[in-house]
Amino acid sequence: MKTNIYIQKRWWNLALTVLAVIIISISIQYTSRLVNRFAAQERKQIEMWAEAVQSHAELMNYTKVFFNEVSEQEQKRVQLLAKAYESFLEAGPEENTSIYLDIIQSNISIPVVITDNSAKIDLSINLPEHLKDKTKFDEEMMSEFSVYQPIKIDLFGKTKWLFYKESLIYTELKGVLDDLFTLFINDVTDNAVGAPVIIMDSIDNTVLAYGNLDSIKMKDQKYVENQIRTMQEENYPIKVNYLDDNKVYIYYRQSDLLLQMRYFPLVQMLIFGLFVLLAYLLFSYVRRSEQNQVWAGMAKETAHQIGTPLSSLMGWIELLKMEEKPFVGTAEMEYDIDRLNTITERFSKIGSIPTLEPTDVVASVDKTMKYLQRRFSSKFEFDVQLPVREIVIPLNSALFSWVLENLTKNAIDAMTDKGKITVELTEDDSNVFIDISDTGKGLPRSMYKEIFKPGYTSKKRGWGLGLSLAKRIIENYHKGKIFVKNSVTGQGTTFRIILKK
Repeated sequence: MKTNIYIQKRWWNLALTVLAVIIISISIQYTSRLVNRFAAQERKQIEMWAEAVQSHAELMNYTKVFFNEVSEQEQKRVQLLAKAYESFLEAGPEENTSIYLDIIQSNISIPVVITDNSAKIDLSINLPEHLKDKTKFDEEMMSEFSVYQPIKIDLFGKTKWLFYKESLIYTELKGVLDDLFTLFINDVTDNAVGAPVIIMDSIDNTVLAYGNLDSIKMKDQKYVENQIRTMQEENYPIKVNYLDDNKVYIYYRQSDLLLQMRYFPLVQMLIFGLFVLLAYLLFSYVRRSEQNQVWAGMAKETAHQIGTPLSSLMGWIELLKMEEKPFVGTAEMEYDIDRLNTITERFSKIGSIPTLEPTDVVASVDKTMKYLQRRFSSKFEFDVQLPVREIVIPLNSALFSWVLENLTKNAIDAMTDKGKITVELTEDDSNVFIDISDTGKGLPRSMYKEIFKPGYTSKKRGWGLGLSLAKRIIENYHKGKIFVKNSVTGQGTTFRIILKK
């Protein structure tokens, strides 16, 4: 049966674990709820922004349609004026040209230029300010009047050329609409409520503008492609028709802040986990330090308390030796006193780093097992299998003998009335293996590690420190290993000690 201390310890660990899980769960649920509310609010804002952009885009598309109608009317008007000039200049003396003259005189906005074959300007009407002083039809004027083909006119036997273009009002209107479109693009990116936005030109597939994205990363084409792919997966792009029959597409997605907030509960859980792990490791370290101090203090005090009566016993034995007829048990009593001295030495070394000296481990095991065999009932059979040669390793004989004694006593307790203890020592190039087996009741696999914890015991009396001390001596002092090699319920258990050569 486990001791009450061990049971209480397990219950406290379980209670603290459950409490930590409850606190973490409540915190994560509350954070998740806040994140979801924030996400819902941002989605609503982005939807409102997208609706506003869509409405604005529809207005721009309507403006484009309206401008196209104006452009068609402007083209007809310009062509009508050009036809009037052509008819007026080619009319005969008897032909009535008043209607052509009325059309020409009513033109107050359409630029018209008439040149000769040498590009000298004979007549210019309604030219923009930057072209009014021109006397020759140069490349600058050619670019301005390149929309329509010039009209060839034969006037008084000389060839003339009539150039014309859209009206100044139409040009100004087109400039205003171009500026309006630019303002629309800038407004989309500047008022994107934190949502990353990319505006693409459909013709050459270039980025016209972007918002809420890293300007340095946007220079990387792969980053741009990944962003657009992500945006397409989240939302359909908004299409806007441009005045030159081009199309632009507005791509957008949820903000990076929202994306980070979605992962915040996971990060929070990870931080909580690391904090709990750190707290557990710190608590375990402090607990082990306190245990070490308690064990060391208790062990040294025990050694001190044993020392006084031990000295007295040694004096009484010397008196017995002086008798005319020596007591028959004096030799065994001396051997037991030597054993008490060894035990006192063991306790005195707890809490301090012991000295490891080159020692024949075969002889040490043989000496300890022979002593234990004499001290236990003949109902328990001892089978000690040792090599016939020395195996010298770094060892503290007093502490190592204590480990063997604890394992043997546990084996005796597990077998109750009778049984067999087998001790086998083997080796390889680097290690020495000591297996101690019994024919007792065995252990369930779940207890293989638990039995080495302080406070664990299956006996009605005892502190449950034997195996814990054995583990400390082998692993902390000798840098070896001790563990349950195997165990079968009702058949027995085998412990293995591994020591480095």
